[in-house]
Amino acid sequence: MARGLRALAQLMGWACVVIGMEHVVVGNLAIPGESSAGATIDSWGRFMGAIFVGYGLAWLRAARQRPIPAQAVRWLTGVFLLGGVGRVISFAVHGRPHWFQIVLAAIELGLPPVLFWLADAEERAPRGEAETVPAGR
Repeated sequence: MARGLRALAQLMGWACVVIGMEHVVVGNLAIPGESSAGATIDSWGRFMGAIFVGYGLAWLRAARQRPIPAQAVRWLTGVFLLGGVGRVISFAVHGRPHWFQIVLAAIELGLPPVLFWLADAEERAPRGEAETVPAGR
């Protein structure tokens, strides 16, 4: 379980960094179906992309610690879950989004229970097991 937590934390970190950088670099083109959304949405999207890069770096920082701090995993997972809840609210208020946004919402609502369950896996692992997990440096 400790290896799974470390792998998921690294995957979350790198995925968020890459996705965030895509939004910073290409702006509206990174939003499915919204390439012509205009300057205001482009500006907002690039800013939020930079914030998402920072979120990914926070995951990577947590993944490099030994043991991975359960409190950090829980906070970062809570933020991720809040994003999924935001998508559900948007769906209820504005209707069905692009199909890819539905896939993202499923991930944002489905992955947090797994991450919450694994949050303290490395802190609970026997000392030798936690230390043999590669840090990914």
